[in-house]
Amino acid sequence: MKSIFQIGDKKQFTKLVGINDLAEFESGAVHQVYGTFALGRDAEWSSRLFVLEMKEDDEEGIGTFLNITHKSPALIGDTVVFEASISKLEKNIVDCTVIAKVGERIIAECSTGQKIIKKEKLNLLFESLK
Repeated sequence: MKSIFQIGDKKQFTKLVGINDLAEFESGAVHQVYGTFALGRDAEWSSRLFVLEMKEDDEEGIGTFLNITHKSPALIGDTVVFEASISKLEKNIVDCTVIAKVGERIIAECSTGQKIIKKEKLNLLFESLK
């Protein structure tokens, strides 16, 4: 694992809300706004941007937690800017706080956790679960 970041470092990810991001379940569409589950996916992606640069070729990141406080809706066509900030770097742990905004309006506050682990170790774990 490369030690190239420190607590407080930031990454940004911009997402244009599309039809595939709407709140929809097996029973159908709930409403025509950015779904919390899609927002969570994109919050996790914004923090994974750190992991992509930190992991070695024989390593991979794995999510450990995702917390979301969905504060305000985003509509189809809105541009959401995610700003991930490293809140904890300890051994192979990379935790981030993430703020998602449409313009100046905060739509969500999130926290994410990932661990960077050897691919071989992950594969052994996955195989043991079969």
